[in-house]
Amino acid sequence: MSGRLQGKRALVTGSTSNIGRAIAEAFAAEGAHVIVSGRDAERGARVVDGIRARGGRAGFVRADLDGSAEASRALAREAAAALGGGVDVLVNNAGIYPGDTTAGTDEKTFDEVYAVNVKAPFFLTAALAPAMAEAGGGAIINLGSWIARLGVPVGALYSSTKGAMETLTRAWAAEFGPRGVRVNAISPGVILEPGARAARAGAAMMNGTPAGGMGTPQAIAHAAVYLAAEEAAFVHGIVLDVDGGRTTAAVIAT
Repeated sequence: MSGRLQGKRALVTGSTSNIGRAIAEAFAAEGAHVIVSGRDAERGARVVDGIRARGGRAGFVRADLDGSAEASRALAREAAAALGGGVDVLVNNAGIYPGDTTAGTDEKTFDEVYAVNVKAPFFLTAALAPAMAEAGGGAIINLGSWIARLGVPVGALYSSTKGAMETLTRAWAAEFGPRGVRVNAISPGVILEPGARAARAGAAMMNGTPAGGMGTPQAIAHAAVYLAAEEAAFVHGIVLDVDGGRTTAAVIAT
């Protein structure tokens, strides 16, 4: 690695597994001091131990981002303190996916998914972005999803929350960009850990794409490093598709 994030202080929510874990590991490999965050302290400790074993800097802050403003503010305070007084890079990755039909979704589930996927990052950003601006700048990376723009018959609730995050990305870029805080988003395609049980269904969703198969969490992590680093200094308010071409191109077999 080239130290592209050397000296940066980063908070990655939902980083005890999958995409979040890969982003935390990639940030640390590039020189960032990373706070791993999630609900499971045991899994968080494993991620932190792995980063430290490879020579990186990391710590764990437990957080149950239930959508309450106080839960998000508490994480902002604790992460900033653990990082020595501030956060330079925030990755809003934590989210839940119920995967039900519209008719099969009850009100409690609806409220919970919006609380975790939209309210929690909203108030976390509200807590950290002004401090980033006062400190001279920073970067915020939101996680969207390919199904926010390409409709699928199951998962309307989840896809609507990711559409909200992509809209917030553009609004926050306008709000915080002039104050030195760049806000962008990544829209992953079908991403699964190698050997995941859902691999067959995921692979089917990637049929007919240029990539021809699923992506790995590391593919998203590479994009996150780019958006957090100085190479992206002129990049504001974009949604970067890292989806194997799922939303942009169809391959027609002959």
